[in-house]
Amino acid sequence: MAREVEVSKILIFGGTGYIGKHIVRASVSLGHPTCIYARPTGPQTGPSNLNLRREFRSVGINIIEGELEEHEKIVAALKQVDIVISALAYPQVLDQLKIIDAIIAAGNIKRFVPSDFGSEEDKITPLPPFEEFLEKKRKIRRAIEAASIPFTFITANCFAAYFVNLLLHPHNPHDEIVVYGDGEANAVLNYEEDIGKYTIKVANDPRACNRVVTYRPKSNIISQHQLISLWEEKTGRSFKRVCVPEEDLVKLSQTLPPPENIPVSILHSIFVKGDLMSYEIKEDDLEASRMYPEMQFTTIDQLLDIFLTDPPEPARAAFE
Repeated sequence: MAREVEVSKILIFGGTGYIGKHIVRASVSLGHPTCIYARPTGPQTGPSNLNLRREFRSVGINIIEGELEEHEKIVAALKQVDIVISALAYPQVLDQLKIIDAIIAAGNIKRFVPSDFGSEEDKITPLPPFEEFLEKKRKIRRAIEAASIPFTFITANCFAAYFVNLLLHPHNPHDEIVVYGDGEANAVLNYEEDIGKYTIKVANDPRACNRVVTYRPKSNIISQHQLISLWEEKTGRSFKRVCVPEEDLVKLSQTLPPPENIPVSILHSIFVKGDLMSYEIKEDDLEASRMYPEMQFTTIDQLLDIFLTDPPEPARAAFE
């Protein structure tokens, strides 16, 4: 028998951002009254952001425009909902302390899911630039725990479409593909639409209260060489694999100025060290594909089929 999802009211911060928009769409599709807290529009607001807001309003999403410094406005918004999900980008990670303060003041939030969708920061130690990034996320986790706010921490691993674009460059005709390290380390690539759906599921699931949930379906564990070979099979092409040695990435992490040193440190962690697969998921740990066997993650094979017919646009991660 399918598990019924409680119809909670959900407020999403960063809902017009890269992963946030998928979480918003999933919330609506799963029947939740949904609102987002977003910066006011202005001359700097791009057309894609404006179009996204029009899309959201057309399906009944309430967009509350405000800054993270507007404490009373945030508290008032929180009092109208049950669950809060943050999808704020890296530059705003520590701004979540303001959301935590507002949650404490509101006093009614049943679950807070912070912006914590990548690596499991409490289990890995990457190169210093990425480590400094993760330390900010740890600070948010510890603040949530200290405030006794009901939480779910999500380890979603890699955003699959983002990294397929980054690794394979399917939008650009080319004959070479860069391989980081020896290309053998396994990573976990999960499609962004799935991350949105599973995030809404776990945010409403009593089993996930005050727990870490990892998204690690077996079908999405893959090495760079396996990914390239699969893409070669699907395109009927053969690519020259150009290896970037580990020591080159380490040196770049030491010599590039911040925040440019963060992406190379992330590549080293994921694709050279294999940090995403460096720890075991034990029987009593929560893993999304085990929690919801009635749902199916999009496999890497299926995602590459999407790239053949309707490829997702490349995106850039914000580090400043």
